[in-house]
Amino acid sequence: MKLAILGGTNLATALGNKFLARGMDVVFGVREGFHAGQVAWKILQMQNQSMLTFREAIDKADIVFICSDNDVLPQICAAMNATDTVGKILVDCTNGTSENELGGNTGFILEQTNHPSLFKAFNNLGLEYPKSDPLGLVKETYFCGDGVESRLILKRLIELIGFKAIDAGKLKNAKLLDAVYHLRKEIAHVKNGYGDFHFKLMSV
Repeated sequence: MKLAILGGTNLATALGNKFLARGMDVVFGVREGFHAGQVAWKILQMQNQSMLTFREAIDKADIVFICSDNDVLPQICAAMNATDTVGKILVDCTNGTSENELGGNTGFILEQTNHPSLFKAFNNLGLEYPKSDPLGLVKETYFCGDGVESRLILKRLIELIGFKAIDAGKLKNAKLLDAVYHLRKEIAHVKNGYGDFHFKLMSV
């Protein structure tokens, strides 16, 4: 099984390195002209990790994690439409602000690609992870999507890299996962940007 991590963000390198550490086959997809200025990206290049275009990475992968900045999502969707994605699992790890039936970027990706196996996960970490969690306290992520077999595969991948996978139901709940992230950001704003905030699910 090969994984593609799309986007030049901290979350992309963090998830990629976690999967690599567990022996997974990982390729990275970045936009044209991407400059590997951050240390984490330079280390990946020194380790001869594949830095491909979005289309090349999608083409090689069985599971695609979208960890990009919002402004390159149209490029990623165009790359998806330009290659064969039949049988692939797509995972939106981003947070958008646009209003549609699914909410945010997940709805945009579905509208643009109409992909039948789209999930949302890891968005509670934020694109700046692990900077947003310097003490390594966040140990869980919510995920949602349709399909029994694909969701089991995603759950196992989440757990493989040390997170507790909390099943939030069908893809229609993606907007609720977005809301959790944006509430966290609003709390940080009220606190004048001091520190970061995360939610933890407690069962009683």
